[in-house]
Amino acid sequence: MSRTRFRAAVAAALALPLLTACAAGASPPPPPPSGATPAEARPLQADDVDAWLDGFVPAALDREGVPGATVAVVSDGKVLTTRGFGWADRDERIPVDPDETLFRVGSVSKVFTATAVMQLVEQGDVDLDADVAEYVDVEVERPVSLRQLLSHTGGFEESVKGLIRGPDETVDLEEVLTTDPPEQVYEPGTTPAYSNYGNALAGLVVQEVSGMPFEQYVSERVLQPAGMTSSSFAQPLEPALADRLAKGYPGATGPASAFEVVGTPPAGALTSSAPDMAAFMLAHLGQGADLLEPDALEQMHAPALDESTLGGLAAGQRMTLGFFDRSRNGRRALEHGGDTTVFHADLELWPDDGVGVFVAMNGSGREGLSTARLRDGLLDAFADRYLPGQDRSTPTVDEASRDRAAALAGTYETSRTIRSNFLALAFATGQTTIEDDGQGRVVLSPEPTTGEPTEYEEVEPWLWREVGGSRTLAARVEDGQVEAVGLDNAFALLPVGASRQASVVLPVVGGSVLVLVLAVVTWLVAGPVRWLRKAPRPGRRGRTVRVLTRVGVGSAVLALVGWVLVVSQVMALGTPPSATTIRVVQVLQLLGLLAVVPATAWLVARVRDRAGLLRVAGAAVVVLALGGLGWAATTFHLLGADITY
Repeated sequence: MSRTRFRAAVAAALALPLLTACAAGASPPPPPPSGATPAEARPLQADDVDAWLDGFVPAALDREGVPGATVAVVSDGKVLTTRGFGWADRDERIPVDPDETLFRVGSVSKVFTATAVMQLVEQGDVDLDADVAEYVDVEVERPVSLRQLLSHTGGFEESVKGLIRGPDETVDLEEVLTTDPPEQVYEPGTTPAYSNYGNALAGLVVQEVSGMPFEQYVSERVLQPAGMTSSSFAQPLEPALADRLAKGYPGATGPASAFEVVGTPPAGALTSSAPDMAAFMLAHLGQGADLLEPDALEQMHAPALDESTLGGLAAGQRMTLGFFDRSRNGRRALEHGGDTTVFHADLELWPDDGVGVFVAMNGSGREGLSTARLRDGLLDAFADRYLPGQDRSTPTVDEASRDRAAALAGTYETSRTIRSNFLALAFATGQTTIEDDGQGRVVLSPEPTTGEPTEYEEVEPWLWREVGGSRTLAARVEDGQVEAVGLDNAFALLPVGASRQASVVLPVVGGSVLVLVLAVVTWLVAGPVRWLRKAPRPGRRGRTVRVLTRVGVGSAVLALVGWVLVVSQVMALGTPPSATTIRVVQVLQLLGLLAVVPATAWLVARVRDRAGLLRVAGAAVVVLALGGLGWAATTFHLLGADITY
C-alpha cells in the first residue's frame, strides 16, 4: 500500500506498484533567495480553495490520464471543503461524488494502525519499547519493538508474496504474519527500511492485545469515534459500502480492475471517503474527536528515534510513530501516502497551523509516476499558496564540505530490498549513483523517490538539502567511511561493493546469457552441417563431455527463461508461482553451474587436440559464461534453499 516511490527505485528490475511509502514526483518550486521575503499567504477560505482546486485538479487528471479524484481540506477545526473531480466509473461516466464515492487509500491505512497502537500505549496495555514477542507469537531473528515497527526500522527485508490477492480470497492476519516472516537484514532501530510487514505486525499486536479482530478494533475504537461512518478495513467491503466504491483503473485506458484484497490489511486495506478522512485529520490536529489524549498525539507526531540508534541519520528527516516528516517552507508537516495497484492517496497535516489536506485517485495514469506527480504537485502548490515561508538554512561550501561530498560519492542500493532469496538479483539492478560535482554539491542519479537526477547541497556537516526542495540526505559515518545515507524518512541508501554493483552484474549476466544463447544456436545449426559433411566425431569420453556441456548450457538458458517467468508472475501480484516451479528452475540453474566442470574438460580437450583458435575460443567463452551465471546464481541466492519471498 504505498507507493510509487518504491516502484521508481526498482523500476528497472521489477516495477512493484504498491505498498510503498509516500509521495514522490515533481520537485517544489525553489525557495526564495537568502534574505528574500516569502510570498504572501492567500486566505485559506473555502471559495479561494475551491477556485484553486478547480484550476489545478481537472487539468492534472487530464494530463496524467487519471480518471477521478477526491480532495478534502480542513482548517481551524472545520472542514473547509470536500471536492470530487472526474469519473468514479470511467466506462459508465459516473462522476466522483465527494460525499458518496469511496476510495482505497493504500498505505495511509498505516496511520490508522499507528493510532490504534498509540491507544493501547495510552491505556498502558503495551509498551512501545518492549519486544513484540511479549504480545504475539512470532519468531523473528532479533527482538523488535513497536516503536521500531511504526518507524520502519524493524530491520526487515522486503516481502512480496501475497501483497495483493484476488477478490475472492480471504486473509488470516495471524497466519500471514507468523508463517515465514521476512528476514531481518538490519539491526532493528538502526536502518530505515519501509516495511508493510512491520506495520502489519503492529496491527497484529493490536488484535492480540485487544482480544478482537484488527478490523473490528479499528472500526469500534478509531473509525466510529471519529465519525467515519463510510470507512472500513473489511475485505470484501460490506454491501452498503461496496456499491459506493470507485472503480480502479490500472492505466489511462482499458477496463477497471477487480477488488484488491490486501494481504497485510493493517498496512493498506482501508476504504474511505473525503468527509471521513477530513474527520480523521481534524482528530489528529486536536480539533475533532478525541482519539488520543494531547500527550499521546504529541508523542505520535514527534520523531520516533534519535541519534542513539540512528547515528548520523538522525540529522535528516525522520519517521514519527506513523507519519513521514514533510516539513517545508519553515513549517512542520506530517504526511503519509499510499498506493494499491490502482488506487493512490495522500494525507498531509500541518499541526502547528491546524491545516490538513487529503487527496485520493482511482487510477494509475499513463506512467509509473503519474499519480505521484499529481499529488506531490498538489500538496506542494497548496503549501506554497496557503502556507508559504522560508527555510533559512544556509548552504556551506568550503574545503571540508567538498571533502565530505567526495566521501559520499559512490554506488548505493536502497534499504528497501530483498537480499535472502531469488529476487535479490532483480532488486540489485535498482541502484543509485551519488556523484560529487567538485563544488560541494552531490547529485543522485537517479534519485530513488523520483527516478530523476536530483541535486543536493550541504547545509550542515554530513547533512545535504535538495536544491530547490525540502528533502534531505544525512550520512552515518564510521571511521571516515559512509555506512548509510538517510533518504526520505523510511529509506536509506547503503554502499554497494564493487562485485554487487549493477555496472558489473548486468554486463556479466547479460554477456553470459548472450554467449550461451549463441552457443545453443550454433550447435543447432552446426550439428546437421557436420553430419552432412561426415566430419570425424570425438571419442566416447569426448562425446560424454560434450553432451554434458550442452545439457548444462541448455539448462542454464532454460533457467533464465524460467526466472523471467517466475519473477514476472511474482511481480504481477496474481497467483504466485508454485514452490515446485521455483525448485525446477533452481535445478536447471544448478545443472548450468555444474556444467562448468565438463565445459572446462571440453576446453582442455580442444586445446590438446589443437582444434583451432576459433573452436578453442568458443569453448573458452562457454566456460566463462557458465562461470559468470554461476557466480550470479550463488551471489544473489538463485540457488538458495529458502524460496520464501
